[in-house]
Amino acid sequence: MVYDLVVIGGGAAGLGAARAAARARATVLLVSDGAPGGDCTFYGCVPSKTLIEAARQGLPYPKTAQRVRDVVARVAATERPEALRREGIDVLLGRARLLSASQVVAGGHRVQAGAVILATGSRPTVPAIPGLATARFLTNETIFDLREPPASLAVLGGGAVGCELAQAFARLGSRVTLVEAADRLLPREEPQASWTVTRVLAREGVEVRTGVMVEKVAADGRLLLSRGEEIATDQLLVTVGRTPVTEDLDLAAAGVATDQQGYVTTDGYLRTTAKGVCAVGDVTGRLPFTHAAYEMGRVAVGNVLGRWRRPRRYRPHATPWVTFTEPEVGRVGLTEAQAARVPGARVAYLPLSETDRAVAADRTDGFVKLIAGPRRLLGRLGGGRILGATIVAERGGEMIHEPALAMATRMFAGRLAAATHAYPTWSYAVQLAAAQFVMEIGGRTARPAQPD
Repeated sequence: MVYDLVVIGGGAAGLGAARAAARARATVLLVSDGAPGGDCTFYGCVPSKTLIEAARQGLPYPKTAQRVRDVVARVAATERPEALRREGIDVLLGRARLLSASQVVAGGHRVQAGAVILATGSRPTVPAIPGLATARFLTNETIFDLREPPASLAVLGGGAVGCELAQAFARLGSRVTLVEAADRLLPREEPQASWTVTRVLAREGVEVRTGVMVEKVAADGRLLLSRGEEIATDQLLVTVGRTPVTEDLDLAAAGVATDQQGYVTTDGYLRTTAKGVCAVGDVTGRLPFTHAAYEMGRVAVGNVLGRWRRPRRYRPHATPWVTFTEPEVGRVGLTEAQAARVPGARVAYLPLSETDRAVAADRTDGFVKLIAGPRRLLGRLGGGRILGATIVAERGGEMIHEPALAMATRMFAGRLAAATHAYPTWSYAVQLAAAQFVMEIGGRTARPAQPD
């Protein structure tokens, strides 16, 4: 059969691309190696945020585990093949292989494609630590199958997933040790965000070890660390990163190149090195988030099907992301250290201890940091334009969308201060911080951006 578009991969990126193509009235086939929904639905966002919320509410583990199963089933029901077919998407379950840039074979069927989108995603990285391969360890693909929380849990990797699950399982009753090779947790975020999350985790009983490597996993499950220390644990959770899924695709047959890490090489328009083939989502090595994957899918579909007058670039600069610890860490755009390389960049900083809503809620761990730079020709007029923001707060994941909108629309930073915000809300802190770009408020004004 001939399709306008064949999408390989049924996770968030593939679903986003297939649905965008169906809305454009293209004939589209989604090839999925497993149930559509992929990592996000079954092993990522959906189960993890359900578990985190249940732990925050203090639910016992049996009810928590059941809630996770129920929520996953509810979301997965909207992504089943029959549901997708009702949306105009043909679905073929099986592993796909490229015969060329326009031919795909899957499940014993050969399909002709006007265009192809690769959306095969990623899997948990398993580091080359002696003894780990033969040890019993958990990843995000297996931890949600636990029928009871382990008495002790060691988490290897202090990124977003590691921090989120470390806090959740500590609240569910596990004795948790969090090990990170970098000198701080959340090494991609602002140092102040790392320190805040570390302080809160330690206060909740999580033992945090940073700047240390696991050199070996002993036969009895003990972790031998680079400082000569040992960690005895009942369960080990590995959350050190992701590896792109490209094996068995036979990318070379279609002329699709990958980089040294195995990610599919794409240009700014998400086009691969093969004409008529795009790639989206985790397999590209770009932002590894569900919402970013959906946006990539939308952009790639328009480009590869020629639905727009001219190709459109994928522009991730205003895409926010959130670490769902408590407090949450919301981030968009540049950090202060990155902005320090931008001439004239300034920083507005407001600790939550100076905001009435946080004081009233007794949730003063965190801050709002906004970064603005001069506008072309207009300089600092109106406060300049927002270059980035980090918000660590109880509702940081919701609050970050206001500066994200400012970035996406290139509005004056001062407009965030000029817009009336309800008092006392968490978002009122955004208004107070933004006001620092145009005046002194509460004894604070914006200062020049500084490196770490």
